[in-house]
Amino acid sequence: MTLAPQLSVQLQWAAQGLQAVSEGQSSTEWLGQCPAALRPGVQAILLSALRKWGLARAVRRQLVPKTPAPAVDSLLCLGLALLAQDPPMYPEHTLVSQAVEAAKKEPRTRALAPLINACLRRYTREHQALCASVQNEAQARYNHPEWWVRQLKNDHPQAWQAILAQAQQRPPMVMRVNTRRISVSDWLAGCEQAGLLAQPLGGSAVWLPQPVPVQQIPGFEIGECSVQDAVAQLAAPLLLDALGPAPAGQRWQVLDACAAPGGKTAHLLEYADVDVLALDVDSQRMARVQANLQRLGLSARTRVADAARPNTWARAGEMFDGILLDAPCSASGIVRRHPDIAWLRRPEDLATLALQQRVLLEALWSRLKPGGFLLYCTCSVFKAEGEEQVQTFVAHNTDALRKPAPGHLTPSVGGKGASVGDNSQREPDGFFYALLQKAG
Repeated sequence: MTLAPQLSVQLQWAAQGLQAVSEGQSSTEWLGQCPAALRPGVQAILLSALRKWGLARAVRRQLVPKTPAPAVDSLLCLGLALLAQDPPMYPEHTLVSQAVEAAKKEPRTRALAPLINACLRRYTREHQALCASVQNEAQARYNHPEWWVRQLKNDHPQAWQAILAQAQQRPPMVMRVNTRRISVSDWLAGCEQAGLLAQPLGGSAVWLPQPVPVQQIPGFEIGECSVQDAVAQLAAPLLLDALGPAPAGQRWQVLDACAAPGGKTAHLLEYADVDVLALDVDSQRMARVQANLQRLGLSARTRVADAARPNTWARAGEMFDGILLDAPCSASGIVRRHPDIAWLRRPEDLATLALQQRVLLEALWSRLKPGGFLLYCTCSVFKAEGEEQVQTFVAHNTDALRKPAPGHLTPSVGGKGASVGDNSQREPDGFFYALLQKAG
């Protein structure tokens, strides 16, 4: 069989990824270094391990009080985290033997392969006692840094445990159907013909209970659909429904201020006939916006520019009917998709990001026409980046009128106190929305 040696190689690479995250590198960035043929498997292993990394590190300290060399520590924690998965990705004996094989193949870990073997085997025998012994540590119990847990308790006294539980689950796969090209019902019929189970969620959103590579999804390559979480699909309707129909013969002028990777830009254009200017400060990320628009058969003006400096990108006197500000944030609402986020962020990052958001709000407000609407959103569950940010802005801008919008969206708990479930369509990403109208 080829599975066993292939798994040991994947574990080698995933351990390197775990070490990179511990040294401050994002898993997304690091995965670009992984060979393309191995990348899907390595990514699945790495993300699964990161969701149990807090527990794994605490248990490792029980097994080996003195921290081993980084390469050894990473491979050992990787094995412990994967063994802690429920349900497990691999049978215990397979995982242990392949982790030891991975250790033997790597010069930096070869000498301590017996230690890794002993620790992982001990965990399989004593996992209940070992896990119970570290449950008083917040990082081990919730697999998030202690400061993160404290912040969530403060911001969401009733929902913090559900938020943390959701972040340790694999995310659902939600698609947005491009209704400019195909109806939702026809797209669902195409999925059925292809043997894919898909369920409508309302609007253009469709849920795939079993995630698959996008290349296997009917119509993806020809622009009939895109990957986008259901809660992110609220942005375009919130802003464009507030604007309503444009006057006869005209199109609303809409600014997407922080557009990359382009999901919301595309949805604006799919949802209504509007003129969109999409900005992003990063040229590589803007290239992704342009590629997405091209795949979907949509057109927008695009510009690489800092949205916080309108004088560098806006024409003289240029004003907008609607502005979408999906502001840079901690991304604390999408940890289940990017579990390294919680470990890469630092407490002081919240203040830095909140300042950046405030600067963007003030700068863009000056480019909004009287009577126009600005939709402020972040994929964050922290109130410093949501409710507190908007309250401060409205208090200092008397021409800002707050209109109905969802506010902070956090995971449900099944409606009746049930535990958060894996891949539940009732649990969108964490998000914040505020809709502001300019008096005039």
